[in-house]
Amino acid sequence: MDELDARLIGLLQSDARLSNRELARQLGIAPSTCLERVRSLTRRGVIRGYHADIDPAALNRGVQAMVSVQVRPLSRAVIDTFKASASQLPEVLSVFVLAGGDDFLLHVGVPDLDALHGFLLDKLSKRSEVTGFRTSVIFQEFSNPAPGLLPRRP
Repeated sequence: MDELDARLIGLLQSDARLSNRELARQLGIAPSTCLERVRSLTRRGVIRGYHADIDPAALNRGVQAMVSVQVRPLSRAVIDTFKASASQLPEVLSVFVLAGGDDFLLHVGVPDLDALHGFLLDKLSKRSEVTGFRTSVIFQEFSNPAPGLLPRRP
């Protein structure tokens, strides 16, 4: 990764719909060079895909929450099974496997607080491996669309 790759990634993070010609223009390089850089970043797994940024409220997911979950017994089989089943639930937007006091963090999107309550009682608390959970309702979300690269350690 060099400075040109970093600038290219920043542009794509800001607007993944930029054409190759426009990317090249903004970077001050030839379109063929730009295309090869994008292909190289994709081959190396730096660019994993292109995604649409969807408003959850437009999909009837106006209430979002982060749910910290503890499971037992703590084993690879239990973790893998819970991860697979949680990721298939329509309310779950993301599943994070954690180290520390909590084993999972679920990003959940539902129509309203009643639906969140129902999800917690009917789908989460009924699972035998779930020993506890804590829920934090999200009031606002801010994200960095182009976080950039961290400097390398010497």
